[in-house]
Amino acid sequence: MPSHSDIVVVGSGAAGLMTAITAARALKHTSTGAASPHTVVVLDGARTIGAKILVSGGGRCNVTHHHVDDHQYAGGSPHAIRKVLRQFDVSATVRFFRELGVELKREDTGKLFPITDNARTVLNALLAEARRLGVDIVHPWRVTTIERIGQNFVLHRADADERWHARRLVLATGGMALPKTGSDGAGYALARSLGHSLTQHIFPALVPLVVGEKSRWITDLAGISARVGVEVRSSTARRIVRFHDDILFTHFGLSGPAIMDASRHLTDARHTDRNAVLSIAWLPNLTFEQVDQALLALGPRSPAAWLREQFPDRLARALCLGAGINPAAPAHRLTKEARRSLAHNLTAMPIDIARDRGFAHAEVTAGGVTLSEIDPNSMHSRVCDNLYLVGELLDVDGRIGGFNFQWAWSSGFVAGSALARDLRA
Repeated sequence: MPSHSDIVVVGSGAAGLMTAITAARALKHTSTGAASPHTVVVLDGARTIGAKILVSGGGRCNVTHHHVDDHQYAGGSPHAIRKVLRQFDVSATVRFFRELGVELKREDTGKLFPITDNARTVLNALLAEARRLGVDIVHPWRVTTIERIGQNFVLHRADADERWHARRLVLATGGMALPKTGSDGAGYALARSLGHSLTQHIFPALVPLVVGEKSRWITDLAGISARVGVEVRSSTARRIVRFHDDILFTHFGLSGPAIMDASRHLTDARHTDRNAVLSIAWLPNLTFEQVDQALLALGPRSPAAWLREQFPDRLARALCLGAGINPAAPAHRLTKEARRSLAHNLTAMPIDIARDRGFAHAEVTAGGVTLSEIDPNSMHSRVCDNLYLVGELLDVDGRIGGFNFQWAWSSGFVAGSALARDLRA
């Protein structure tokens, strides 16, 4: 194989494969109808390609969500994110995969999965299309350093005196989430070596949370799930974010969609406000006053009996005990202070969060290459000619539910299209 290529994509994840496929499709034929002389190569240091695609969505691959907009993302400029998403939206994603023979189905949550419920269907379709277009995927070929020589790039391989020359370079190395799949953060050093800057903080997002000693009772409820409201508030009680979704009690603390979505906001807030708090509204559709009145109206019934109508018995009892109340005690015998304490706990219980479970258990990375250094119309670097950056490497992270895959497809499509226009020009 040649060691000189027109386009070299570093990273064969979702964004990298999408970039290569889009560019190769656009370059396949020249305006005269002749085959394109341009070469597209993907380099990856992993022995197994597409590991992160295969483990996503519980092995089913949550390809996208039925409704995607910039409000579902955190990180860089919402305006820039919106520009990228509009160039390749959900309907375009559905069409793209249908063309590859992958039909998607929508679940009640709004998530879109392949009808096979098998992530390998998605990966195999992407790899087959890349092969059909003549894209060479070379692995394991780990890039350690990149030289800029004139307008071109020279990529050096780890532990070998090998080089790859590129006219156009795409960094699609991912972030640091799930490092066992190959996302170990090495791309950040490559981006910085080419003039890019990183956000001040790079940290796990969509990650389960470990409770501290004051909330250790939660671990005794492992296996129970509940639909609740989860809030992150500053130390001055200002609401930062709120999610209404399921949580899951675990042997270490809390997981589930609401917790995963809230996790990055809690970590981010604690970078500047160490006393930022995560709280749970067990009855998210009721105010404190409404819960207080409901408890008053129970009469001889116990609060635990009332709560068992909405929660498993173990959780109902734990919520009462957490407020210092005997679960079997009749409600009309509660003191005003005890009743109001329970009402407060049911509508905004602060949870002692010690830490998150780290990148090894995170689904995505928050922070990364500063988005202002990227042209959202092309994903072209504003600081280095002929360089493009896509996917999780950038300071963009979405909610759970297929939003991060949509960012990968969208940013990859924008970059691939721009690369083809650039080379043809």
